Amino acid sequence: MATSRLLARAGEPATMERVSDALDFLVKLLDLEAIEVNIFRGTSPDEQRQRVFGGQVAAQALMAAGRTVERALVHSLHSYFLRPGDPSIPILYEVDRIRDGRSFATRRVVAIQHGKAIFNLQASFQAREEGAFVHQLPMPDVPPPESLATLYERLEPYREQLGEWFSRPHPIDQRHVGDLPWMHHEGKEPVQRLWIRADGQLPDDPLLHACIAAYASDMSLFDTMLAPHDVRWNDADFMGASLDHCMWFHRPFRIDEWLLYDMDSPNAYGSRGLARGFLFTRSGELVVSMVQEGLMRYKDHQVH
Repeated sequence: MATSRLLARAGEPATMERVSDALDFLVKLLDLEAIEVNIFRGTSPDEQRQRVFGGQVAAQALMAAGRTVERALVHSLHSYFLRPGDPSIPILYEVDRIRDGRSFATRRVVAIQHGKAIFNLQASFQAREEGAFVHQLPMPDVPPPESLATLYERLEPYREQLGEWFSRPHPIDQRHVGDLPWMHHEGKEPVQRLWIRADGQLPDDPLLHACIAAYASDMSLFDTMLAPHDVRWNDADFMGASLDHCMWFHRPFRIDEWLLYDMDSPNAYGSRGLARGFLFTRSGELVVSMVQEGLMRYKDHQVH
């Protein structure tokens, strides 16, 4: 189901565009309420979740930081997940304006619930600048997104097992290349590739596109860590959680256009897994890089 929204690109007349209800809701979720100078309030979806989705907290925290910066674009973020978020109450985001320089601005954001920090983020913003040094890794050779089945089509045989999750609208269109990572195959490599795109056209706001990219980036990295192991998220004896999340924004991009999400997990040890991700445009430009570490342990594991 979709709604129509009046959008206008710079220098062009406004047109009616199709935006999915789920994407429209995500955009509203990121439109934080300013309740005091440097303090913002965010809400969570009314869903049957035990904790707030990590990508949501990261996206809202980045939005809070960006709301306090003028004439600069986010180029990196470094964050830590400290406690599970409670989806039944709002989240307060307190922004510390650490530095405003001629080229760079730095912000620290703490997300708070029940009087305690649940998430900590530091973000750096850079004024637009053309550099003399340019290089990047090549984009992997993969089939185009139009040739791949949607995630809903891939998961249709498991509709009953997935229950409410399957029927829930999703703001990000995902087209996986090859096997789905959580469908265990013995000896599977810790590598995952999929095309992602926001399900509708968004306004020309680089901060909004960066925040939705942060939201989407947390949807798949952990699955890459689990891919070579005989374990699934819903296994009763498994405990998994994101520990930290870092992103670097290299070049301009639009999250409402197809991006290839190329991921691998080079290491897992000491109950921690590491995953790396890269976002490429269809033309092969590397626009975002990211790294995440996650907790991976069985619930009966004894911590010494």
